[in-house]
Amino acid sequence: MAPHLPLSALRAFEAATRTGSFRLAADDLGLTPSAVSHAIRGLERDLGTVLFEREGRSIRLTPEGQTLMRHVERGFGELQLGIGSVAARRPQLLKLHSAPSFAAQWLVPRLMRLLQECEGLELRIAASTEYTRFLADEFDADIVYGAPPPEYYGSANHQGVIVLPLGTEIVTPLCAPSLAPTIRSARDLFAQTLIQSDTKRVRWPAWFAANGLAAPAPGGPRFDRSFISISAAADGLGVALESTRLAEREIASGRLVRPLAGICEDVVYTGHWLVFPRAKRYARSMVLFLGWLTKELGLDVKLDDLRAEQTENT
Repeated sequence: MAPHLPLSALRAFEAATRTGSFRLAADDLGLTPSAVSHAIRGLERDLGTVLFEREGRSIRLTPEGQTLMRHVERGFGELQLGIGSVAARRPQLLKLHSAPSFAAQWLVPRLMRLLQECEGLELRIAASTEYTRFLADEFDADIVYGAPPPEYYGSANHQGVIVLPLGTEIVTPLCAPSLAPTIRSARDLFAQTLIQSDTKRVRWPAWFAANGLAAPAPGGPRFDRSFISISAAADGLGVALESTRLAEREIASGRLVRPLAGICEDVVYTGHWLVFPRAKRYARSMVLFLGWLTKELGLDVKLDDLRAEQTENT
């Protein structure tokens, strides 16, 4: 006979490890903190080991607790995947928040392929420059521009988040084909209208520095979104310094060209990151989207290799 599997106690243990607190675990499970504490103490007694170090209201996993946590997390994740597979005919909704230019320039042009390849997935997209806090299940995942700051993992986000870099991007001068013949060196850009992107992590001074020059004083039009700068450059307004990932449609169609490709140094950096709560990583909608996204970007990512960024919470 198979040994008794204390599922209720394991649920309490999983919730406590995910939230970092017996009190928050109780809120998550609809129990009292004392009930959660009692369930975990019973589990410790049955296993003959201590799973948490307790200091007042603070808890911290022991080495034995960390070992059990990895197996419990994987086990509940497999259950989620199994239930999701059985219920695969039901729509799988993913509520996604995204940086505006990534959504407009990269994601939306691929939506038809995404929905064709991920049968049953429904996608709801909102775009802004704010970081979502994953409160009240408003969003399941966030594609952010720039690495999230440490406070992103703070007290408003008890469950911990997984932060996945979405590969590197090439930032290079881009212009309409009509301007390209006049640009043969980095110095030729001094005579051009340089489109300024106010919110970019990589701007003209960084690109000129990479090519051994001081940037000219800013004087061109200024925009706060990459998709506007890309559109302006394609219309012949000037030269934009933008990511080839975000401008790939315009480059592929010939509306934009790289006049200094192979001549000057470009800036390569990680611009975008996928962030989502650890508790969501085995949800079927997340598994479908994450598999498609990493394949589309050429990233080698395994679900079980993902680890959460988390601060200690009480």
